[in-house]
Amino acid sequence: MADGIVDARTKARLYEVILDEGSISRAAPDVEHERAVAIYDLVEENEFQPVGHDGGPYRLRLALVDQKMVFDIADAHGAPVVAHILSMTPFRRIVKDYFMICESYFAAIKTSSPSQIETIDMARRGVHNDGSQVLIDRLAGKIEIDFNTARRLFTVICALHWKG
Repeated sequence: MADGIVDARTKARLYEVILDEGSISRAAPDVEHERAVAIYDLVEENEFQPVGHDGGPYRLRLALVDQKMVFDIADAHGAPVVAHILSMTPFRRIVKDYFMICESYFAAIKTSSPSQIETIDMARRGVHNDGSQVLIDRLAGKIEIDFNTARRLFTVICALHWKG
């Protein structure tokens, strides 16, 4: 911010992400840590703009209701902007595949060659990219996000489903 002027990059972003404690249960300490890291990474660098609104930066409150992710968006003053409900059905298989590949990756680190580990990691990144693209597609016309923000947000979604 220069001379009190907020530029578009500062406005079209998230400044805070909150998990709804009423619908997203607390988890084991290691899972809570992963969630916190995913949220920190998302808040640190993102491009996030509800379609038709330019009064950011924004606070995003995430909730899970009836197998749906609720994106409750408010402005920097706490005024409601919009709430979007996103079915998690299109993400079920991708999240499941992502967790399976992550398990393979962590097992491979212990016993596999560097080239085998790299191959598994490339597959993991590919599934992560697929989930990120599904997220962009599902939010199209509602929330504008860039691919890197989608990747970070997909990581948060996965962290919410991880059992540890």
